[in-house]
Amino acid sequence: MTHDHSHPHDHHHHEHADPSGQDGSVPSSALDSSVPDAHLSPGELGRRNFLRRAGVMGAGAAAATVLPGMVEPAAASDLVSRRRESRGGYQWLAGDHHTHTQYSSDAQYRVVDHVQHAAAFGLDWMVVTDHGSVAHAKIGVEKVNPDIRAARSAFEDEVLVFQGLEWNIPAAEHGTVFVHPGRNEVAVLKEFENLFDGSVNNTSDNTPANELKALEGLDFLATAIKSERIDDALFLANHPARRGVDSPHEVRNWRDRQPRIAIGMEGAPGHQAAGIPKPFGAGAGRGFYDNPPSANSFPGYPPESYVTWGGFDWMTATVGGFWDSLLSEGKPWWITANSDSHSVWLDQVAHGPGSDFNAEGRYRDPVHASTGPAMTAGDFWPGYYSRTHVGAKRYSYAAVIDGLRAGRVWVDHGRLLDELDVRVRVAGSGDSGVTLGSALQPSRGRQLELVISFETASLPNWGQFVAALAKVDVIRGSVTGAAGDRDTISAPNTKVVKTFDVSGRTGQVRLTFPLGRADQPFYVRLRGSDGKRTQVGLGGAAVDPAGPAVDVLGNADPWDDLWFYTNPIWVLPRR
Repeated sequence: MTHDHSHPHDHHHHEHADPSGQDGSVPSSALDSSVPDAHLSPGELGRRNFLRRAGVMGAGAAAATVLPGMVEPAAASDLVSRRRESRGGYQWLAGDHHTHTQYSSDAQYRVVDHVQHAAAFGLDWMVVTDHGSVAHAKIGVEKVNPDIRAARSAFEDEVLVFQGLEWNIPAAEHGTVFVHPGRNEVAVLKEFENLFDGSVNNTSDNTPANELKALEGLDFLATAIKSERIDDALFLANHPARRGVDSPHEVRNWRDRQPRIAIGMEGAPGHQAAGIPKPFGAGAGRGFYDNPPSANSFPGYPPESYVTWGGFDWMTATVGGFWDSLLSEGKPWWITANSDSHSVWLDQVAHGPGSDFNAEGRYRDPVHASTGPAMTAGDFWPGYYSRTHVGAKRYSYAAVIDGLRAGRVWVDHGRLLDELDVRVRVAGSGDSGVTLGSALQPSRGRQLELVISFETASLPNWGQFVAALAKVDVIRGSVTGAAGDRDTISAPNTKVVKTFDVSGRTGQVRLTFPLGRADQPFYVRLRGSDGKRTQVGLGGAAVDPAGPAVDVLGNADPWDDLWFYTNPIWVLPRR
């Protein structure tokens, strides 16, 4: 089994826009949907219609005469300032833990390209995660570090830039590993990759010995922290169901072996543009989830696990499924969302002349390509579509790591919400309660309530429409203790217990839901949608009457199907 990306990465993409459009780029007037079609030149109208057909201007754009305009810089800056305000003790910082640069064999961008786009699209933190490989382990980790440090200096107050790598997990898939910045970040990552990367060490096959090697890699990171070589490190599994090679017992083993390092998985993979239909897109599966099982795949995974559901991984999207089976054990295992950005849809660049990745450990700086927009590229820039919101006590590297580890995380696509706050508390107490990732420990018999506060989207997203939340689902599951079978993939006591119809509501919205008496341990999590694509969940209507619809391979416009998910809150009554 190999652990390279088994999907195309086209390196010829659309150039950064010239306002005039004379260079073949998208004229700003074509993007500004407040300008009526009648006021555009034939060329500008042609470009706008192209973008409408391709979905870049959002679902329904082709039928609209006037859409909300581009985000004004002042308005965007105001949103950043609001994110940095402490609300309920936390700043909710948006980020992306999975990006690739010219130091990956199937990518192309400079570090600064990703960082400045992340800043422009509203992110506060990001991780550079170039692929583990022989070339990367030999020279890439060291070569990318000066670029990362330069970006940290240039964007110090805008984006926190972590260095990490995409680990070829022995016996499994890929995973993000990243460390707190410090003098030993390169040395520790380099040693980790050389000792424990599945591709470097030929330990990718699904064998017990290789599974143990993955656990030893996590132990290495824990030792590096304990010995104070590095301040901190985290690991998250990437696109966990894409090829079915992350078996349930492996995930449990990672988490149980080093629970402060192995904290979660991508709830939604990157590559969300891959589902845009041909000829305007790759016409593949969202996330490039279009792979058949292999000899290394876990045989207990059903066929529907190999595709996405509303852009989310089957492990997360299935109510009462694999993720819920972990939560029902009381295991903190968090979800995230990110770009996995390698090659951006419609961008128009190529590797620099004379590039020799194997010799240099990188491609030379990208240049403009004359081959036209990359229609088959599957990625968006960091922050353009997917966001992971972390409740951090301050704007700092340590605070982001702490927030991720604590599970103070919610994710969304297409800027479905501006803000979200979720609390569980004793009913009528008037206190703030506990938030995402936390556990409330009330006296038995106390009445509890769930309090949901959110602010609807107030500005157009990067698809150039204002996303509209239609519904919020409350999902509840019993905490039943450790599973007897470590390959369990179901939680039969988990289901949707309430759906709030919030269609047409704007601005600040507050919802409350009674959770009853605190008699037995349970957890709650939330999910919300624009309501455009739903279907009965895999567990049936009694479990999930209107969950995400299965994404159609080759025809899955990501802008026409937006969701948010939260991590859980537990209730553990005191005896």
